[in-house]
Amino acid sequence: MTEKKVIVQLAHGLHARPAANFVKVATSFTSEIQLVKNEKTFNGKSIMGIMSAAIGKGEEVTLTADGLDEKEAISALEKLLTDPEES
Repeated sequence: MTEKKVIVQLAHGLHARPAANFVKVATSFTSEIQLVKNEKTFNGKSIMGIMSAAIGKGEEVTLTADGLDEKEAISALEKLLTDPEES
């Protein structure tokens, strides 16, 4: 299992379009992906899960991935959350 703490840098947080993009990227990996905010865990491959997390700019989240491509998944998702150009 790979785990990484990330500060969200997206201008409007993880709202509809970036959340959909997050799920699209997450589902491209075979690893199980979760996002943790304030000790609550959300399924990284579920648009409803990500939207319900209500993640705003500047908030710290923890990305976790477990599987064969976990390192690649964490790297791609971290880039997505920290690069405003990616949203």
